Amino acid sequence: MPAHQLAPDIPSDVLAAEQTHLAESRAALKAMRAHAQSLSADAAGDWVSQQILQSLLDQRVAALADHPDTPLFFGRLDREAGDDLPVTIYVGRRHVHDGTSRPLVIDWRAPVSRAFYQASPADPMRVVRRRRFGYHGGALTAFEDEPLGEGSEVGPSKILTEEIERPRTGPMRDIVATIQPDQDEIVRATLAQTVCVQGAPGTGKTAVGLHRAAYLLFTHRERLARSGVMIVGPNRAFLSYISSVLPALGEVKVDQTTVAGLLGEHAAEEDPMVAAVKGDARMAPVLERALWMHIVKPEEGLVFTKGAYRFRVADYEVREMVASLRGTTRYLPGRAALAQRLAHQVLVRMEQRGESPDDRVQDAVARSKPVKQLVETVWPKLTPEQVLHRLLSDPEFLLKAAKSDLSPDEQEMLLWRKPYRSWKSAKWSAADAALLDELRDLMERTPSLGHLVVDEAQDLSEMQLRALGRRCRNGSATVLGDLAQGTTPWSTSSWETVLKHLGQDEGEVTELTLGFRVPREVLDYAARLLPSIAPELAAPRSLRPGAGSLTVRAGGTVAEAARQVLAREGSIGVIVPDAMVAAVSESLSGLPHAVLDPDATQEHRLLIVPATLAKGLEYDHVIVVEPADIVEAEPRGLARLYVVLTRAVTSLTVLHDRPLPAQLGA
Repeated sequence: MPAHQLAPDIPSDVLAAEQTHLAESRAALKAMRAHAQSLSADAAGDWVSQQILQSLLDQRVAALADHPDTPLFFGRLDREAGDDLPVTIYVGRRHVHDGTSRPLVIDWRAPVSRAFYQASPADPMRVVRRRRFGYHGGALTAFEDEPLGEGSEVGPSKILTEEIERPRTGPMRDIVATIQPDQDEIVRATLAQTVCVQGAPGTGKTAVGLHRAAYLLFTHRERLARSGVMIVGPNRAFLSYISSVLPALGEVKVDQTTVAGLLGEHAAEEDPMVAAVKGDARMAPVLERALWMHIVKPEEGLVFTKGAYRFRVADYEVREMVASLRGTTRYLPGRAALAQRLAHQVLVRMEQRGESPDDRVQDAVARSKPVKQLVETVWPKLTPEQVLHRLLSDPEFLLKAAKSDLSPDEQEMLLWRKPYRSWKSAKWSAADAALLDELRDLMERTPSLGHLVVDEAQDLSEMQLRALGRRCRNGSATVLGDLAQGTTPWSTSSWETVLKHLGQDEGEVTELTLGFRVPREVLDYAARLLPSIAPELAAPRSLRPGAGSLTVRAGGTVAEAARQVLAREGSIGVIVPDAMVAAVSESLSGLPHAVLDPDATQEHRLLIVPATLAKGLEYDHVIVVEPADIVEAEPRGLARLYVVLTRAVTSLTVLHDRPLPAQLGA
């Protein structure tokens, strides 16, 4: 018996029966959605409860939306009898049941569905046969059987291979039908475990991170509904690219943002070397000292007058209160606590005079003018911007705050050449945003999420990582990236360092080296750069030979290359040095195309992609223009070129007039 049986070799009535099950499942999903739409929030009682219930109902309706061009189920397990579970299980994107609550499709995240990804002849996991389904659009057209109960080897799956290699247009798709065993282990890691994935191009690390978020939401629905899940990507173009994955899996309540969107959109231009100093974790103690240096040693006590009586708190008592609070609490709660402690001492004096003041009297004293004036003098109210403005414009203040953490040269770099007149008029950079966030947390604790997914984490500064770490200090994280694709001056060379600054030291580092999307011929070509950019990493491997997928051409026009690939199926990315975007767009004026905008979604099949925006994106066909210019445009240009060369899924065409970088050979 062959390892795989394809639909043409099997009676058509078997295929027809599966198509009938699909139609029945779609009708049941439609009925489930109609039922959810019929539910009313009016019975919830008060208006607030009604609004909350209505929001939950709306989410439920959205989660039950059908996607006619997407397979509702993609696999079937025929299991051994002998337990409480059905002997036949259809595995799909979400759970579907009929009017009698009989399950027609089981969610891929359910424990029983794990066998679809993990079962093998060596460990069949009670599965006798695994069936994979092939689709054209939303129509079931083929299937393929893998007998697991016989102990014979199972060869490569034709349906699986075709699904992985299928050309695409538009945003990223989910990979629930093609998750591999090593990917599945990461996806199903426990909520408490922080996982860091070093993933070579084409290994599906981004998809794995998104599917882990979906899995955790399914497994810990109630807990994560309260604490929240957030996806953090490198730019809005990337978020647009991945935006449809979670909704396709029925997860519509997940925030997706960028580091800038999370910390604040600040765009003041800044020397990369200055930004590198600001991004160093050594800035954390400097900022902490800068904040607490604003507290002044009390020189006078407190006098509170009530009627004919004066109640005094001596200066040494005030100093003791300040000393006990300073550094043991966050800045703003400490300030409020000082006012309450001063008021409490006044109440003690009142009681000594025979009065019986209560909490309302203490609050009134804490809000009184004498107490407010003393607190403002000793423990002034501040904003993060005020502190950072003073630090970057006052050399003496910076010197005291820096101590030995920053060298004199680094302090000189940090100081503004022409200080802003006030913190209100200051223009902040992206690096400043992380410093302001650090100060904000020193003043008042940042709320923590239940789970954070961070993609392209190798490009984040230590201070940015600290800012993200605060968002998962009581939760966990999925950290994704590739050390070889680090393109910022502060790119990390160690995932252990990343986890340390995230505050997730116990995180587990795992590696995906086997690629499924990028053809081997293309990946091997790009890997020539690895000894120069990440010599410690093993060269990635690809399952797809991709013979004929690489073309390197001296001379030739972009328009000519674009016309050639337009004759083929799939999306096309023309990746160019940022400085050449306008010129290349002009050269393609005769072809319908768009320029990728970091803040918008383009529907054009042919896109011009600035090299600095290519990270994380993927196209069936990629045309790379002038590699030498890409390399020379930035300090880590070779890493940028590695990113650019590994965006292709079907074919890569490299066009150059200038000599190629030496690492790529002739």
